Amino acid sequence: MKTSGYLNMALSILYHSKIRSWLTIIGIVIGIASVVTIISISDSMTADMEERMSDFDLTSITITPGYSKASSAMGPPRMEGGSSTDAELTKKDIRAIKLIGNISYIDGRISGSDNTVYFMGESASLSINGVDPQVWRYMSTYELGSGRMLDPADNNVAVIGYSVAHEIFDNQISVNRIVKINGKSVRVVGILADGEDDNAIYMPIDAAVGIIEDAENEVYDSIVVQVNDVNNVEATKEEIETKLMISRNVMNEDDRDFTVSDSLSMADSISEMLSSMSLFLGAIAGVSLVVGSVGIANTMFTSVMEKTKEIGTMKAIGATNKDILMIFVFNSGMVGLVGGVIGIILSVILTYIMGPLLGLSMSVAPYLWVVGISIAVLIGVVSGIIPAYNASKMKPVDALRYE
Repeated sequence: MKTSGYLNMALSILYHSKIRSWLTIIGIVIGIASVVTIISISDSMTADMEERMSDFDLTSITITPGYSKASSAMGPPRMEGGSSTDAELTKKDIRAIKLIGNISYIDGRISGSDNTVYFMGESASLSINGVDPQVWRYMSTYELGSGRMLDPADNNVAVIGYSVAHEIFDNQISVNRIVKINGKSVRVVGILADGEDDNAIYMPIDAAVGIIEDAENEVYDSIVVQVNDVNNVEATKEEIETKLMISRNVMNEDDRDFTVSDSLSMADSISEMLSSMSLFLGAIAGVSLVVGSVGIANTMFTSVMEKTKEIGTMKAIGATNKDILMIFVFNSGMVGLVGGVIGIILSVILTYIMGPLLGLSMSVAPYLWVVGISIAVLIGVVSGIIPAYNASKMKPVDALRYE
């Protein structure tokens, strides 16, 4: 019998057992739609995170007061140890790490929230960041929308975020306009591009000390270090920890009063978290595929029982074991194919709906179409092999006598 004959016979079996076949197909549809949708969400989240991480400087290391055993760059340190809550970072700490070979720049920074900013009769409470203008322009990954970055000779000037300039006040702030921060006049020399730390204000650290409450000269809220190569980040981080422990007279790990964290570790942690989440969700969705495969096997066994006499008749008129086997394998494969195609279509609809809800640009990649349908057909064929084999081994006389 030719392949077209197998196909026609398989279609006939599928058509004449419509309700049972479609109930089986629904199981495959749910499984394929779930798996493909989850993979699409995972791919979109990964792409979105990679785009966000591309704006990060993966060569940067941040030192903050207080000790966190996790040494995580993803949040403020947990204060542990008796003296860590009173710890400060000073010029002495910068001198201690200044001669480390792989370091390109060091920037001691201060920050303060709830600073009152006045402009054209309006006020807003905003954060101020004091940075070293000699190195900040080289360490910053921000893009300028207009104006310039801070210069070493600057004093009472600022670079502001896009939202500060265009959205917070009714009147937009342009370059060279004067704003008042905690009563002191500050000239705007640069405005960051849209999406680049929109609500921040950056000033030379000497000027910021006179504006931010409780700020002190040569006392920093953080020290940011830029390493010359991303491959040297981990080694440099360990060397910084060693140098600071010696400089700060810290004898053992439990007495540390500072935390050293790096952006590269944060990026790796996020990637691992996304991968683990995708695997977990994919495994859950895969359970529905297992259920679907059991459904196909059950449908095929039932079909074989119902078609026993027809199998006997076909064998009596010359059909071989191979012919019977291929007819039922084609039938189970077609159940998987139909379920896979509908499952892919459903996943396209789901990603179209869920994309805006999750704030992601989502689509079903072409490779998922191929993989999804291939998996569905494979599940159908594998699930139908045993029933098809049993059907092919029936003896014509026994099949014709079956009631």
